[in-house]
Amino acid sequence: MTTEKRAADAQFTLFPMSDGFVDIILGALDEVDTSNVEMKTDNVNTEVRGTIEDIFDVMQAIFLHAAKTGEHVALSGTTAVGCPGGKSEKIQTASDKLALNRETSAKVEQKAGAKFSLYPLGDADYMKKIEAQIDLSTNSGVEVTPAQGATRLDGDVKEIFSILENCFANVSKVVSHTAMAFTVSANSPSEKK
Repeated sequence: MTTEKRAADAQFTLFPMSDGFVDIILGALDEVDTSNVEMKTDNVNTEVRGTIEDIFDVMQAIFLHAAKTGEHVALSGTTAVGCPGGKSEKIQTASDKLALNRETSAKVEQKAGAKFSLYPLGDADYMKKIEAQIDLSTNSGVEVTPAQGATRLDGDVKEIFSILENCFANVSKVVSHTAMAFTVSANSPSEKK
């Protein structure tokens, strides 16, 4: 049985800081089940379209598979929903088959740091919506700290991606056009600043 759900889009770039970057990227892409999303990779980034749950599932899985190599990797991207002039906002999906990579991702233990900025576009009360999501984030097992124009998250990758997904999903339920920019980094030789 299929159901109609709201479509979201993501664009991201994976940056392995390694001479073996090609193998790390291709290996991560090979290990991830992308059958629930539309995905296109070019020489700039990878575009993913699907449900909010599915696009975050795919991005998290790609990042985890790259990070488990032990190399310093970063994933930087944007997510958006409700873009005027974009593709149709509705997609057909098998309602019982979301987040296809959840089980394999659960097996990978990985710490990371991240920064994100949430944009409830065209909403006069945007700061209240952003602050509410940051407040919810502080109830997780992740360290949440303010950063210049962003919020910093430090902790388990799966918890970080859960916060990113929940913040984006929660705001998109009440603001028709929502965007988010984020960067996640693991195995960095630099200390947290």
